[in-house]
Amino acid sequence: MSLAFYLDHHVPAAIADGLQQLQVDVLTVAEDVKADWDDDQLLARALELERIVFTQDRDFLVLAARW
Repeated sequence: MSLAFYLDHHVPAAIADGLQQLQVDVLTVAEDVKADWDDDQLLARALELERIVFTQDRDFLVLAARW
């Protein structure tokens, strides 16, 4: 089983590109056409897709704790 990541818009594109070059399963919110969604929606989407959220948004920790 490999890990699948869902990258928030706070993550630089260079990180996504580097991970994809290493064959890591990465989907960005931009690729998923969800860049304008709020954090609650993005977390729900990641759960729906069974992907791990990768973000640099400090507020996301508060949200994750609430969930």
